[in-house]
Amino acid sequence: MRASAAIGGTVASGWAGRAQGGAYAVARSRERDVQRCSRYARHPARCDAAMSDLFPPSERARALRERLQQFMAEVVVPGEADYHAHTGQPAQRWTIPPIMEQMKAQARAAGLWNLFLPNAEHGAGLSNLDYAPLAEEMGRSLIAPEAFNCNAPDTGNMEVLLHYGSPAQQERWLKPLLAGEIRSAFAMTEPAVASSDATNIAARIQRDGDHYIVHGRKWWTTGATDPRCAVFIVMGVTDTDGPPHARHSMILVPRDTPGVQVLRPLTVFGYDDAPHGHAEMQFEHVRVPVDNLLLGEGRGFEIAQGRLGPGRIHHCMRLIGLAQRALEAMIVRAQSRIAFGKPLAAQGMAQEAIALSRCEIEQARLLTLSAAAQLDRMGNKGARDAIGMIKIVAPRMACAVIDRAIQLHGGMGVSQDTFLAHAYAGARSLRLADGPDEVHIASLAKGMTRPAR
Repeated sequence: MRASAAIGGTVASGWAGRAQGGAYAVARSRERDVQRCSRYARHPARCDAAMSDLFPPSERARALRERLQQFMAEVVVPGEADYHAHTGQPAQRWTIPPIMEQMKAQARAAGLWNLFLPNAEHGAGLSNLDYAPLAEEMGRSLIAPEAFNCNAPDTGNMEVLLHYGSPAQQERWLKPLLAGEIRSAFAMTEPAVASSDATNIAARIQRDGDHYIVHGRKWWTTGATDPRCAVFIVMGVTDTDGPPHARHSMILVPRDTPGVQVLRPLTVFGYDDAPHGHAEMQFEHVRVPVDNLLLGEGRGFEIAQGRLGPGRIHHCMRLIGLAQRALEAMIVRAQSRIAFGKPLAAQGMAQEAIALSRCEIEQARLLTLSAAAQLDRMGNKGARDAIGMIKIVAPRMACAVIDRAIQLHGGMGVSQDTFLAHAYAGARSLRLADGPDEVHIASLAKGMTRPAR
């Protein structure tokens, strides 16, 4: 039995048991919510998501953003209801909604494809600063990044293959990823060790003649449950006696290799993010050719650092877009709901929630744009502190803003009738993904307090 089929059976029963009220009812209520937010979003004077003059975009980036905004408003956001109606059916939970493939084809035809990739041959050739506001627009919808082939973890994996992959590896895996024909996953975090300290990663990648044997358990492997997932990038130990940051390597493991097992899907506050999902994995003495190793033995941390810098910019800007949409929903709710004889918008607590959210979003946006500009000028090493700061600030900001929006929506806010509950789950998980807050805080403070030499 294929892993995806087995997972579908497992999750289908769980989904049905959560009493969601019927997939089509959910889709209709979400569609109403989408329409309310979309009407508001068409009034830019009320919703200042424009880039600051401190970080002006190029003319090309400005034009791309306008086209992207139009595509989001006319194609992606209206398509959310169909997407959720499909995945809301237990028998279809772990299959790909046809609407997604339709949106991908439309986005590619519109020239809104692989926008994340600074390499002009394979992507849009944008700087990190120019791409950042595009990522913000995509972040407004949880399903949008995939429509433009700009979704994690594929973006990071494509950059790894582009910068560190051999020509043969690029031919086999990078080309179909760039075309959106397959998906991929990144297997790093492990349940048995404190993975926040990545030197603890214990899975083994052991040389055996012309092959490596990969053995170990991973979890929170995003994308592993997607039926289109064709390859994993796995991080593990190749030299147990080497220096801590030279023990680990990364290797490509095809999905259909014997010994690759999806043990179970994982949920974030009950959300399984089907059909893409997150999984606990077992690599049981998986044998792959030595040619599948990326870059060389002991260079896993080098690859990881190259992968994570731009990825954190992308994550943070998407979170800002999600928070912006939550703020817009908050305002619509405050204007339309009457309590104690007057609109919520006329009451001090609602006004405070709206005003604080606007301030915090703008602060996080400016900080993230600054980090993107530094990354363009100085590279990953030079922008390390700035990237650490946004990884601390943006997820906390998004959690706070979305939580206020939930509060103003009352019972509806925690239900399946708006995007807010799911958005909160995603934002909260990003306080852990790509390194928990505490690691970034400690690293930032350590650099600031180090004695001058």
